[in-house]
Amino acid sequence: MIILGLNAYHADSSAAIFVDGKMIAATEEERFTRIKHWAGFPKLAIEFCLREAGIGIEQVDHIAIGRDPNVKKIAKLKFALQNPFAGFEFIKNRIANQKKVLGIEQELKQLRDSSFVGMTKASLPLGMTIHHVEHHRSHLASAFFASPFQEAALLSIDGSGDFSTAMIGIGRGNDIEILDSINFPHSI
Repeated sequence: MIILGLNAYHADSSAAIFVDGKMIAATEEERFTRIKHWAGFPKLAIEFCLREAGIGIEQVDHIAIGRDPNVKKIAKLKFALQNPFAGFEFIKNRIANQKKVLGIEQELKQLRDSSFVGMTKASLPLGMTIHHVEHHRSHLASAFFASPFQEAALLSIDGSGDFSTAMIGIGRGNDIEILDSINFPHSI
């Protein structure tokens, strides 16, 4: 199984590739663009990872994106209604960013030497699945699943991602149970 992990349209855009559970390569886009904390689509990082794995994008089984714009919609709406001036700009920016994250298939089509050229979402290679993983849940997973522990307390504290600034949970085996999260703009 081949999994391509992406951080896209958020600070420090990056890509990582795993083949049968083994990490083959991981890099940030800023290593290629020379723009610190670059926050766009990690095209060059993806191409690097694919080259290191010796495969084309059509061989990837799963693409995991560390963002899920569809979470916490009610909390986002509540924030916008309670903060009409700040809320308007916030919503406008979030909608634009959400469109980018949810339309990532279009960016994948642009990858050079890729069989994605000319494809639509409906014609992704057979078996390929795109997964949107909530931002802080992806932080928790990247720490817990790489650890030697079968059970652990989990904590993610970050500026903001998917309308959360912090998340706590418990990792057990190959499962993560979320206990709580703190909504933007509050934080510990």
